[in-house]
Amino acid sequence: MATRSPLTRRALLGAAGLAGVAGTAAAWPRLTGSDIPGRGDDALTVLILGTAQDAAGRQQIADAFMEEHPDIPVRIQSVQATDWGDFFAKILTMVASGTQPDVVYTATEGAQLFAERLALPLDDYLLRDADAVRDYFEDVHPSLIEAFMYKGSLYQLPLDFNAANMYLNLDVLERNGLEMPGEDWNRDDFTELLRGMQGDATPYYWTNRLFGGIVPWLYVNDTSFLTEERAQGGEQLWSTFYPGEERSGGYLWTGSNATHERVHESVEYLRTLVQDGLAVRPEEGGGNTLVGLFASGRIGSTPAGGYWVQGLAEGGMTPEQYDVQFFPRWRTQRHQFGAAGYAVMKTTEKADQAWEWIKFTASKQAMQLAFPTPSTTPTRRSMVTDSLYTGVGPEHWSRFYDTLDRFPTSGPIPAPPQQAAVETALIRNISTALSGGAGGVARALAALDRDLRAVFTEEDA
Repeated sequence: MATRSPLTRRALLGAAGLAGVAGTAAAWPRLTGSDIPGRGDDALTVLILGTAQDAAGRQQIADAFMEEHPDIPVRIQSVQATDWGDFFAKILTMVASGTQPDVVYTATEGAQLFAERLALPLDDYLLRDADAVRDYFEDVHPSLIEAFMYKGSLYQLPLDFNAANMYLNLDVLERNGLEMPGEDWNRDDFTELLRGMQGDATPYYWTNRLFGGIVPWLYVNDTSFLTEERAQGGEQLWSTFYPGEERSGGYLWTGSNATHERVHESVEYLRTLVQDGLAVRPEEGGGNTLVGLFASGRIGSTPAGGYWVQGLAEGGMTPEQYDVQFFPRWRTQRHQFGAAGYAVMKTTEKADQAWEWIKFTASKQAMQLAFPTPSTTPTRRSMVTDSLYTGVGPEHWSRFYDTLDRFPTSGPIPAPPQQAAVETALIRNISTALSGGAGGVARALAALDRDLRAVFTEEDA
């Protein structure tokens, strides 16, 4: 099933765009074959985002796999990167240089980039080995599968995910005589809660990026900054593994929706929160640095997923000091989520062995090795249990997975194959929209619209 595919000019343009997001291209070491120890031997090379320590942490999964498949040696290798965009850029550079990993662990942000340019579809393998993987699908919510469908085919088996829920600092609430909001709270309830924290802590902290930034507020306002469609296809996979489910062949983001009145409404709401001192002006990047601030009671609320639980515990926060709630309702209560899983590279000469790796890592045995602590949310429902969170997680840890059940229209991060350029445009123009008065929002969104139209026009050229 393996096919060789040269890296196209479009893929190279994608690499350049990703490098622009990361802003670190000039500092990269040259990624050539000499950078990969043991290149040329028979091992199946599995690439992950992380450090050498992260790669060592997954060695027990590789060891368990090789016990079951002694004829398939596996080498886990890591690529250090500032974020997923930086990671994807480095993968493209490696492929262009002739260094081809066989399998890559990638998140929603890069799923369509890989599906469009770099990865093999898994459909034939899945249908051939349906009995062997059926228990995986029976244990995994179909929304997570649909998020990794692209134009009718499935490219990854998601292993972990995180929805954008709302973390609330119970110490801050208690100091201000406030109570934990109920599941049916709305945007106005959220605003009043922030007013009750004002002057005591930063009421709302958020980051300027695709996950946990403006996008959750667009989703609950029943809109997005991109036009969202669903692809046809995938019927055989759905009928085989989720009989009765009416699902699509995957999400398609096909153009700009930046000037829609609801997009303006959502951005203006957040601009007002910043103006009124109820929220900080967001910075770019992830939220890892926030753990200490949240644990010390200096942040009242922030959007995050289950990946925060272990970090807060290691930061000294007890389960009684915080809780998690569904994102507040606006016109809808649609949530945003992201997931990750392994993709088989088109350039591999070991596609069959790579499939055995993917099949094994989706087993409950391997996933329990991969996720021994609540540092993320496993996609297998049977693993999201009290035993995982007791003494570590918040009282309502079940909301991490319940988000998918309670809000079935929840969708993935809007990440088309041009995700890097799209995110760059979003970050830049949202920052501009928040920096001035109300009149600046329309101008910033018009600029975002122009930037996005240019991105999609270039892709079609």
